[in-house]
Amino acid sequence: MKSQQKVLLIFPRGEAIRNFIYSGCVEELRKNAYVVIISVIPNVEIETLLRQNCDELYELKETHIPYFIGYLWDFLDIAHGKWLWSKAAEWRWKLRDIEAKTFSKKIKRIAKKIFVFPFANRLGVEFLASIESFCCQKISPDKYYLSLLKKIKPDLVFNGSHIHGLIARPIIHAAKALGIKTATFLFSWDNLTSQGRIFPYYNYYLVWNDNIKEELLRIYGKIKRETVFVSGTPQFDFHFQKDNIWSKDKYLNFVGAEEGRPIIMYSTGMARPTPGEDLIVRRIGDICKTIESRPQLIVRVYPKDLTGRFDTLKKERKDILFPKIDWEINYLTPMPEDIALYTNMLLYCEAGINVASTVSLELCMFDKPVINIGYNPIGMDVKPVNYASYYQWDHYKPLTDSGAISIAWSEEEMKGLITQAIKHPELKSEMRQKLIKDFFGDLLDGKSYIRIAEALIDITSKLS
Repeated sequence: MKSQQKVLLIFPRGEAIRNFIYSGCVEELRKNAYVVIISVIPNVEIETLLRQNCDELYELKETHIPYFIGYLWDFLDIAHGKWLWSKAAEWRWKLRDIEAKTFSKKIKRIAKKIFVFPFANRLGVEFLASIESFCCQKISPDKYYLSLLKKIKPDLVFNGSHIHGLIARPIIHAAKALGIKTATFLFSWDNLTSQGRIFPYYNYYLVWNDNIKEELLRIYGKIKRETVFVSGTPQFDFHFQKDNIWSKDKYLNFVGAEEGRPIIMYSTGMARPTPGEDLIVRRIGDICKTIESRPQLIVRVYPKDLTGRFDTLKKERKDILFPKIDWEINYLTPMPEDIALYTNMLLYCEAGINVASTVSLELCMFDKPVINIGYNPIGMDVKPVNYASYYQWDHYKPLTDSGAISIAWSEEEMKGLITQAIKHPELKSEMRQKLIKDFFGDLLDGKSYIRIAEALIDITSKLS
């Protein structure tokens, strides 16, 4: 008999749909709760899937945000970044300075920095956060979502992606204004130090691992330890589910690769932090031609990179394989068909190359050699970007220090590392396994979706 606990799930972006719908998390949750979903709706196919996985569905809509609220959000984010001053925050600060190219933009940028300077400390940031909450909940609450929440009457509101929460922020504030408890999932391992402040405060948090829990508690002093649940992340569950594993023949046929030749997987990054990456890929393709074993370079273009910067390379270099990445452009949504492809790309490569990406962790899960790029594209001025600097960023430095990954500081080193990875894949295997064990403990079991569902039920049970 299903309980009367009512959980409202918010999916503000396509990846949240992947994490909680495709993984089976919501299906698991519905065994013990009445589930309402408010979500972006990328297309008809996904809308059908959403409806099949809930008791009620509403579309997540952008609502009017008063100008003064928008300024508050901007100021709070800037003050938080300046106070935190992680390597990523420092980089972002410098980038914003450079992007202010016109006289008027320079003046606005200077004015913002002067305004937030007194608040760039823990007390100042907390003060701005309290002002933001007061304004959003008392002075200018969102009337649409206040009305909708009064209609739904959930016991708990869960935001499936805190960092993509701009569109969801009015719902969370409306819930807090009505006294409804809120929870969120920290979307990625780098978000605390590289993606701005979490606001408003939630009542409960679900995180990837113990390290992220400790970092969350360190940065946000008001959060209580008992309100943070370590669950793992459903985005890795797919790698450990047998239904996603293809035969090697099926994979080779799908991507157009040749039997008997080693495969090197290159995963591209976001366009802004990796300018000129298409030049790097081109030259790695040239390097592969000079290696005796004739490795095949297969490139997974970052699905959220809509710049088209690899289009010319796709046309000119038929020796470099670019499998189709099946994502819906609306709300940057992975389609179910892409889940298995990505798992098999990791499984059947001899080694993986990327620029300080989460993919490094995933390659280590499959015990594959990891090569990171520490040099800028040859012959291109990409200042203020410096590829080498990413390996000192707060979230990534533990990987750099672990010894589990190799960094090519030049093209010459890249050739040697690719050759080594093909001939001796066992090198650094113990370090890779230790890194994954230290990072995830026992959470890489394909069951994070179950732990999340159980945590949400546990929370709602305590509220009733």
